[in-house]
Amino acid sequence: MRYQRPKGTADILPGDSEKWQFVEETARDIFKTYQFKEIRTPLFENFEVFSRSAGDTSDIVTKEMYDFHDKGDRHITLRPEGTAGVVRAFVENKLYGPQVLKPYKVYYMGPMYRYERPQSGRLREFHQLGVEAFGSESAALDVEVIAMGVSLLKKFGLNDLKLVINTLGDQQTRDDYRQALIDYLEPHFEELSDDSKERLHKNPLRVLDSKAPEDQKFVADAPSILDYLSDDAQAHFDETKALLTALEIPFEIDATMVRGLDYYNHTIFEIMTNSKSLGQGYTTICAGGRYNGLVKELGGPETSGVGFGLGVERLLVLMDAENIAFPNNDQLDVYVVGIGSEASATTLKLAQALRGAGFSAERDYLDRKPKAQFKSADRLNARYTMTVGESEIEQGVVNLKAMATGEETQVAMADVLNHAQQVLTGK
Repeated sequence: MRYQRPKGTADILPGDSEKWQFVEETARDIFKTYQFKEIRTPLFENFEVFSRSAGDTSDIVTKEMYDFHDKGDRHITLRPEGTAGVVRAFVENKLYGPQVLKPYKVYYMGPMYRYERPQSGRLREFHQLGVEAFGSESAALDVEVIAMGVSLLKKFGLNDLKLVINTLGDQQTRDDYRQALIDYLEPHFEELSDDSKERLHKNPLRVLDSKAPEDQKFVADAPSILDYLSDDAQAHFDETKALLTALEIPFEIDATMVRGLDYYNHTIFEIMTNSKSLGQGYTTICAGGRYNGLVKELGGPETSGVGFGLGVERLLVLMDAENIAFPNNDQLDVYVVGIGSEASATTLKLAQALRGAGFSAERDYLDRKPKAQFKSADRLNARYTMTVGESEIEQGVVNLKAMATGEETQVAMADVLNHAQQVLTGK
């Protein structure tokens, strides 16, 4: 039988894994400057964590979640997104308490799972970078999170970006707008898609997010949520816009944008890029918003939150399409060449000493002739070769060659074993 990876998954091999490491390290560096610290939550949670947070009418819950009953008959779900698990951890560990400094800022990175049709940059096992900040209702925190997302994408070398924002308002706004949407859509009920018919009275905002052609013709003329904002919601949105302007971050407003999860309110945003690698026109690469009711929904006190998520696979597809160069931090420092079987123990000791001093080192493991070993050193772009044979072992020396210049010197073997740093750097 020929075994293959499951559909919608990928093997990340050396050569590509270095790109992933660069993305993750860059993100960690950016997050650190904003004082966000890493949180790691389980890959699977109780089903209710996601059904209560994402909303039982969302596509994630109704169509895409990998859920099952385990041997203890517990209803378990592989996490389809990162926010709900982080909120569950925030509540369970009582991080809302007075002893914890607010806002409580965390980031996460890791695999997520959704059952959907695999396509370029969108797999069933995919990876997200995300941030969450809890405990402040300030519009300044919304803008800080947006600014951090923009800064991160620019750090990756992406510049053709467009920020689109909207507000979903507070509860009063949502209630008033919900009724306005129902009143507008109900006369067209029979013309809606089956999904939208199902959602119309449960969560009519989901209809605005529908991609079905029969729904799209009604979305264009639907009432705008901006006409139903309460005074508090309007003030929050006005301050968000003013602060983005103060930071000289351009933005557009899209009153039909609702995001794919039910827990958002007030500010929501998408950072888009115009790249044919992800489809025609602008497509979303990073998105998020505020979710003031989610902590309470999962058993905690009323606590505000704001965050974003970014898909790593989509990011890497985009970076490759834009020919963005990745740094090469994989150069080999020293290839230790052994001549004759009696040199095996010595080359092993030399390689180990070099690694212990912080250098990358390699040697032969296939009992090859010196010529083949030198070819390997070339292919690995080794900075130096270090050659030992029977005579060098008797004399207690090694032949050191700088590959860039061809310069060769003899070095005491004891110095390599005990002072490798000084031998290779002169310090």
